[in-house]
This record gives sequence, C-alpha cells and structure tokens, in this order.
Amino acid sequence: MQASGVNQWKIGDVKITRVVESEGPWDGTFILPNGTAENVRKESDWLYPAFSDENGKLRMAIQALVIESQGKRIIVDTCIGNDKVRSNPEWNKQQLPFLQDLQKIGCPREAVDRVICTHLHIDHVGWNTMLKDGKWMPTFPNAKYLIGGTEWDFFSRAADPFLKDPVDDSVRPVMAEGMSELVDDGHRITDEVWLESTPGHTPGHFAVRIASKGQNGVITGDLMHHPIQCRYPEWDDNFDTDGPMAKKTRRAFCERYADSGVLVFGTHFALPSPGKISKKEDSFRFSLAG
Repeated sequence: MQASGVNQWKIGDVKITRVVESEGPWDGTFILPNGTAENVRKESDWLYPAFSDENGKLRMAIQALVIESQGKRIIVDTCIGNDKVRSNPEWNKQQLPFLQDLQKIGCPREAVDRVICTHLHIDHVGWNTMLKDGKWMPTFPNAKYLIGGTEWDFFSRAADPFLKDPVDDSVRPVMAEGMSELVDDGHRITDEVWLESTPGHTPGHFAVRIASKGQNGVITGDLMHHPIQCRYPEWDDNFDTDGPMAKKTRRAFCERYADSGVLVFGTHFALPSPGKISKKEDSFRFSLAG
C-alpha cells in the first residue's frame, strides 16, 4: 500500500478532511471470508473501479478524518502509527509521514482539541502516541482523548496480544497522563458532532454523527469495512467481536441511512470515499457522492 494524499468535504459549516496513512487493494478474505475475488467481481457493476480493482481485490484505506466544528479540531481514529511493533509485517515499525500530512492541511498535532476513538483496535489508535526518548508519549499534547466506557471495560481486561498490545502502547500512556475521558453513547463534542452507539464489531463501538445547517453526515468506524457490506450486511467479518450483533448493527445502520441524504464516510473506504446508501430490493448499495 502506498501513502496517499488528502481530500476535504463540507457538511454545513463543518469541514472534514481525509488524512491517509496508507491505501491500496487488499485481498478481501483478510477481513471478509466471503470477500473472494469471484464474489467481488460479481459486484463489479457498482464496486469497480472506485472500490475494487480488476483482480477482484477490495480497495481500502487506513486513514483518519479531521473534523473542524465550532472552533474545535477533532481527529476521528488515528491509524496504525509509527514505530509500533506489530505482528503484521506491513504494519510493523512503520515510518510514514502522517504527522507531516496533518501539518500540510493546517492541523499541526498541537492544534488538535479532541481525539475520538471509535474503538480500540490496532489500526484506530496508533497515532494516539508517539515514541519520544524511548517512551510512548501522547501525540496530541493539547487534546482530550475520548474513549467509550464500555469499550475500555472490555479492552482493559484483554489478554490476547492483538487486542492488548495496542492498548498498552497507544491507550494506557494517554490515560496515565490524565488526557482521556470515558464517554457514553450520545456524547456531544460540539453542537454539530456527537457519538452514536454501533456495537458488535467491538462491545463499545461508536459511529460519529455530524449535522450542520440541515446537512448530515456519519463516520462509520468499523461497523463496516467496505461498501460491499452494504450489499451483504450479514457476511461474516473476521474482526467482529460479536458477529450476530455486528450483523444486526450493520443492517440497522443501512436501514437508518438508506435514501436519507446522509453523507456516509467509511473509515476504511478508499478515495473518493464518501457516498450515500440506497435501498435496493432486500438489501442496499453504496454510491459515491455526486
């Protein structure tokens, strides 16, 4: 996967900027057992070329979304991070220009007011901290880090290294500095930005809702990883903590936002990224915003 650029959108007075850590085609079965090249190609009439390639791989991104609302700068999820020891070779001890890319959009790390963790998986908390003099320190020194209380109850007890390691190097150091806040469903960051409970992928998973001047948006987090899950919300996802709950949440999310005009930002959706969900027969489709 190659590092990529940034893009911006407006929802009323709210500005959203996409900052990409990495992007490229993935073997769909890494996340979705049913995401074989054959099954992906069957959906090429609406997935290709924006969300799949000619080989039936899923185009995906690891990215953060920066929200500017009512004088606050808010980062939603912080990717994998640099210098983190990870079992996935592609993610191990990365050296990518994420902070420089933030600087380029006029958002140096010191200017961030809030960090929203939709959940505490490895690819959503990495830049919470950075390595300084051999110690993990909060990357955003003036920010409050918002973490779901239910999420913390689960992850703080996890023994599996896949769940535990990112918490140890990317969440606990922030909490130790007194820079975190445990929050619940419905928590408002500004009048225009708030959290929406979407459990299943993890126990305390949040989506992020945005509303301003009659326009609406939502950031999915990992309640879905790819637009093909609009078509097949009941497909298994290898990383869902509670599969039945996650499937119920995905379908309910699609029902809620289908044909609503709400702009949907998939946290892992590749450029051009945002779009809208529409109802089709007994399922749904995702199409890019016009």
